Amino acid sequence: MAAKANVVLKDHADADVTFAPRDTSSGVTTYVQTAGVPADEKTLTISMVKKTSGGRKATIKLALPVVQDVVVGGISKPTKVRVAYATLTLDFSEVSTVAERQDMRKALDALMSATVFTALVDNTDPPY
Repeated sequence: MAAKANVVLKDHADADVTFAPRDTSSGVTTYVQTAGVPADEKTLTISMVKKTSGGRKATIKLALPVVQDVVVGGISKPTKVRVAYATLTLDFSEVSTVAERQDMRKALDALMSATVFTALVDNTDPPY
């Protein structure tokens, strides 16, 4: 089991976005990146459960809100206008090996940089 520690991701400008551990509840660990405004908190959750079959299921979720200042009655307040979500589920057999799980992680790492994936996410352009 990995110790809770900051998780550093990158944004579109290749700048670090640091998520700090907040808490663990019911097997789900929550990390947040915040500037002090709750509406603007970016969240990352990570969990691992043992399935009844004996296998393992890992779930990773990322939520990236977009906040804008909205003026109402002459008062400006930060308001969440939309949120981008990502969910990754990994499902492993009870007899999977470390090498097989490493192969999955490395394949996903390569997929994130593959042209088909960047076109899909960055440009909302599906394969044809």
